Amino acid sequence: MTVRVQAGDFDIGAEIAALTRGNAKAGAVASFVGLVRDTNEGAGVAEMSLEHYPGMTEKSLEAIVGEARGRWDIMDALVIHRIGPLRPGDTIVLVAVVGAHRGEAFAACEFIMDYLKTRAPFWKKEKTPEGERWVDARESDDEAAERWKN
Repeated sequence: MTVRVQAGDFDIGAEIAALTRGNAKAGAVASFVGLVRDTNEGAGVAEMSLEHYPGMTEKSLEAIVGEARGRWDIMDALVIHRIGPLRPGDTIVLVAVVGAHRGEAFAACEFIMDYLKTRAPFWKKEKTPEGERWVDARESDDEAAERWKN
């Protein structure tokens, strides 16, 4: 299990290759890559800046991945989340899950992403033509996370 919070970009293919290297039992990799959009809530976005609490954020992400490992039979997982200033088209997040079968990997990947959006301590600020604004949590993200509650 690997969790990283970093300012720099990453190579998606290289990260997934490293995650599965040497694991002949792996039968599936499910992944999600989040990108910065150039519009949000009807406004153009020139830049988005992500902030977090170092240490607390990593522990939160590790707990989310740990919960996924407890729910599904997965072999490994990777979460990379960027911070700092980002522009439209930049990668924000990579979640990749390795499993013997696709169903477990897909479910765990979706769970991790849903909980990351609602439980991880990140704050987003957008630069728009009207000025800077903080991005509020979306109700749809909360609804997506709700379905995983027992």
